[in-house]
Amino acid sequence: MKRVLLRSLSIASVLVVGLGLSAMAQAAAAPRATAPADTTSAATPTGTTRVAVINFQAAVFQTNEGRRNIAEIQKKFDPKRAQLKAESDEIDTLKKQLQAAGDKLSDTERESRTQAIDEKEKSLQRDGEDASSDYQQEMGQAYQQLAEKVYGVLQSYAAQNGFGVVLDESASQQQAPTVLWRADATDITKAVIDAYNVKSGVPAPAPDVPSAPVSHAPANPSGATH
Repeated sequence: MKRVLLRSLSIASVLVVGLGLSAMAQAAAAPRATAPADTTSAATPTGTTRVAVINFQAAVFQTNEGRRNIAEIQKKFDPKRAQLKAESDEIDTLKKQLQAAGDKLSDTERESRTQAIDEKEKSLQRDGEDASSDYQQEMGQAYQQLAEKVYGVLQSYAAQNGFGVVLDESASQQQAPTVLWRADATDITKAVIDAYNVKSGVPAPAPDVPSAPVSHAPANPSGATH
């Protein structure tokens, strides 16, 4: 299960719960409609498979523990975000000063100031990229660790409620299945979130704690325009 979760942050996959692979293999091996019926070996259907749908990425991020972890990571990167903004503001000020100076500067002075601004912009870009990489890495690790635990609750919930297959409809999924339509009653996202919150015992964060976007990766912490 850990290897499955490591494939993608979106966890876009078919999560088979309860029935196991053997039932799927039997269905795949059933005779085609054009083939002669084999009354001696054909399997007799024992019932229908209940299918549920979940936005797994949203379920992970919207648990109390997920919202708490996101807030802690964002707070950790606040000083770096402030630093990058200060650097960006300094560059903007230098550009305005250079523009305001107009023809009052010699060519040498203008070239020197322009070069200094370019160097600061390159430094800001490097710092921003490093900060973004560190931020994304921490968010990914936090998601991975929590996703494994939420997946365990998903398995238990699906088994207890008689679901044979659970489909992931995360908006950022990059592989099958794609959920083209579903009835509201099949969506177990909130039910799994509630079940995990009860199991984890983590209280809900304060109302002003931001939640991670459902369908997008965490924002670049630099906030700088290059």
